[in-house]
Amino acid sequence: MKALLLVPCMTLLVACQSTNPYTADSKPLPPAPPAAAQHLDLSAYPAAPRDFGRYRTWQWRDGRLPPATAWASAEQVQEALGGALDQRGLRPASRADLQVSAELRSERRVRQVADRYGSSYGAGYGHRGYHDGIGAWGSAPLVRTYEEEVIVVRIDLFDSRDGQPVWSSQAEMPSGGSQSERADALRGAIQRAMSSYPPA
Repeated sequence: MKALLLVPCMTLLVACQSTNPYTADSKPLPPAPPAAAQHLDLSAYPAAPRDFGRYRTWQWRDGRLPPATAWASAEQVQEALGGALDQRGLRPASRADLQVSAELRSERRVRQVADRYGSSYGAGYGHRGYHDGIGAWGSAPLVRTYEEEVIVVRIDLFDSRDGQPVWSSQAEMPSGGSQSERADALRGAIQRAMSSYPPA
């Protein structure tokens, strides 16, 4: 019986040792253009990671403060953003490493809140406190829709050497009705936007 099994195995081994009918064939690469030796195509390589540690100072882009709004002056924005930048080791300077641009606007958001109210009937407890009764339970969602005003802040940072954008972020905070509540919302939105700087 073993001899009968060896015959097909030997046949398969002999078949595997036969010559390969396929042959490799390739054409030579075309010659490089004459200017290739003098020109380095940087777009073919990934950009080097940006070193955010070398940024130490900042100034307003084009020397312009963000425009004042009905609820915040340019000085309030400068104070709030300057404090957030200072917390991240960036100091104001006339010839700075970074140029900063900020945009503020007020928008309205529609929010929905769902509260579930439920009731149960017929409860009983049996041996050792386990439920041992008949009951009915039900709940119905109560959806409330309301509109609120939010303060939206967008911050953009540019490299002063080449003018390239290096980082941007946007955040929003609900705005209250009073001037002090709006000032708090402005500071909160700026802190939230700057929380991801420097990027990991």
